[in-house]
Amino acid sequence: MTPAVVEEVAQPSPAVEEVAQPSPAVEEVAQPSPAVEEVAQRPSRDPRPSLVTVAHGTRTAAGNDVARALTAGAARRLGWEATTSYVELCEPLFADVVAAVATPAVAVPLLLSTGYHLRQDLPAAVLAAGRDDLRLGRSLGPDRLLAAAQVDHLRAAGATPGQPVVMVAAGSTDPAAAADLDTAAHLLAHAWGAPVRLATLSGRGPRLAEVVRAGDAVAPYLLATGHFHRKARHDALAAGASVVAEVIGPHPLVVELVVERALALAPAVVRASA
Repeated sequence: MTPAVVEEVAQPSPAVEEVAQPSPAVEEVAQPSPAVEEVAQRPSRDPRPSLVTVAHGTRTAAGNDVARALTAGAARRLGWEATTSYVELCEPLFADVVAAVATPAVAVPLLLSTGYHLRQDLPAAVLAAGRDDLRLGRSLGPDRLLAAAQVDHLRAAGATPGQPVVMVAAGSTDPAAAADLDTAAHLLAHAWGAPVRLATLSGRGPRLAEVVRAGDAVAPYLLATGHFHRKARHDALAAGASVVAEVIGPHPLVVELVVERALALAPAVVRASA
């Protein structure tokens, strides 16, 4: 074998070199396509709805703030976007919010009893907005958590265990509201551990002057301050009450109740992850 032949064999042929290099087609397949990258990075649809609360509304700014505080507290607990709305007397109005909210939503009324607003006004607003992705809940009361919050306020106002209590509500002409108020009074009596009598400021039911006895404690069944709160306090003291508790307000137990109602309206996948 001559040296010239040995050198030629030792060198790889051009054909071998070409095969050893990956072909352009192989390199192209090895790179993920833009479509694959886009699908991999695209987040799944968030199943959480928006929370819309709806309070009655009042001309007293501090009363409207109660609804905002409850909504903010519930939104923090849930991790949802939230909007506070009102039936009347304060903006934004519920009808405007449900027409504008861009995502599926649950609406939690901050109304303590069934009545015209809950049976007529609110469903009509949802219908007028053409929303089939918004679920409207029932009244916030009656509920044991509201009764527990009332007990806290009675104690804070100086009521003593066993002291007779009069629960005073705004009142309504709706028979369903009257049934709700009777239930709320029973829940408060159970939580307080003493008899509770019911009075109303309007609509069906007896007035404070007819119900309050000297030395009674009075527990307003009102969510926020405003006209009815001022009237309840004045009439209760005039009738001989020794203690008048504060309105229910943005109590932590009420925030808990709003969270419960929102989750009950939410899709099952959201409830399971809560």
